Amino acid sequence: MADSNEMTINLVVLGKTQTGKSAAGNSLLGSSDFESRLCPSSVTTCCSLGRSGRILGLMRRNGCESALRVRVLDTPSYPHSALSKERVRDTVRAALAQHFGEEGLHLALLVLRADLPLCPRESDDTVQFIQELLGPTWKDFTAVLLTHTDKAEEAGYSEETYLHSASSTLLSLLSSVQHKYIFLDNHNSIIKEERNIVLRKLLNFIQKNNYQVLLKHSKE
Repeated sequence: MADSNEMTINLVVLGKTQTGKSAAGNSLLGSSDFESRLCPSSVTTCCSLGRSGRILGLMRRNGCESALRVRVLDTPSYPHSALSKERVRDTVRAALAQHFGEEGLHLALLVLRADLPLCPRESDDTVQFIQELLGPTWKDFTAVLLTHTDKAEEAGYSEETYLHSASSTLLSLLSSVQHKYIFLDNHNSIIKEERNIVLRKLLNFIQKNNYQVLLKHSKE
């Protein structure tokens, strides 16, 4: 953030296999940096960092328009079809320290499928995994990204009716992260206007968190 007319936000995507983590990362970046495809096994096996170009028209600082840059760390899924929990955790932890150790992490995006119910055991395992990665303040730095919302829409659900019908497990998780959630249809590449809506919501979460970052190197 050295340049007052430019801001960079650092994000990491976390979630199970085939939730659409890599596709969500591509949507946020407006690119195809991350491999994303249907596969009967986990596609992502290592962490990779993607960077957007300068994005204009989303924010103003001190009365002047500021450019936004987005950096997204794509991660192997947990649970993973080929890697142990410890291997995934250590891989992600090392990548967070490498890429965001100095500037810090603004938000972890927990990617969940809107067309599949969230069960208590699954939620507990996911929360424990994120706690191990981010530490006791994980709730302040985590937002939920609900993907495959096109399937929910096809079934007749709006965002409001979806949440009204959602499991108590999902509602409890959303409450724990202070209702920081975003619906994302990443089945197809989202258009620029839809991407900007999502980025504005992320910026709002970060602003409400007073632009705090989670500095990984301070925890080691």
